[in-house]
Amino acid sequence: MADHIDSADINALPVLSYANLRTKLKSGDLLFAFGDYLVSKAIQKVTGSPWSQVGIAFCLDSINRILLLESVEDMDARFAPLSKYLRDYENGKPYKGRIVLARCSDVDASTVSSLSTFGIDELTQPYDRDEVAKILARVALGIGKKESDREYICSELVYECFSHAGKELAYNSKGFISPEDVWLDQKLSLVGRIL
Repeated sequence: MADHIDSADINALPVLSYANLRTKLKSGDLLFAFGDYLVSKAIQKVTGSPWSQVGIAFCLDSINRILLLESVEDMDARFAPLSKYLRDYENGKPYKGRIVLARCSDVDASTVSSLSTFGIDELTQPYDRDEVAKILARVALGIGKKESDREYICSELVYECFSHAGKELAYNSKGFISPEDVWLDQKLSLVGRIL
C-alpha cells in the first residue's frame, strides 16, 4: 500500500459481499484485521496502527474453501476457514472488528507453493508470547533485538512465509514486524473490505 491508513479510513471503506469478493481472492492474498478486542487494542496502541492481525489466504478450489494461515495467541499457528471470521469467530458470532483483504503484486504459482509449504510445516508452532513483551521493550526502551526462533506473532509468520518464498518484507527500524509494516509494503494493493 505504501500509505498508512487510520481507523476512519477503514470504516469508510465499503463492506463488500463475501460471496462476491470470494470469487476474486487468490492464494497469497493477505487478510488484515482491525479488532475490537483487548489484545487487539494493545497491539494497535504499541504499533500506532489500526491493524492487529495479518494472515495469508489460500484458495482450495477442490474443496471450495478459502483457508487462512495465521498465528493467534490462543491457538498458535493454524489454518482456519476465512468464513469463520464472518460467521463463527467466537461463540457463534462474527469477528468483532473490521476485515480488509490485500494482494501482493508479485505472487505467482511458485510463490504460493513456497508460502504454503513453509506455512504447513510451521502449523502448531507456538504463538510467541515472549516476543510481545520483547517488542514492548524495544518500542518503549529501545533495547533488545529480534531473535530467530520458531515461535510467531502473526506478522512474523507472514514475514517468514514470504521470506522463504523469496519475497522480503521489511522489518521496521525498531527491530520487529507488525501488521502495519506488512500493510505498508509497496507491492500491496487493496482487494476490499468484507467486514
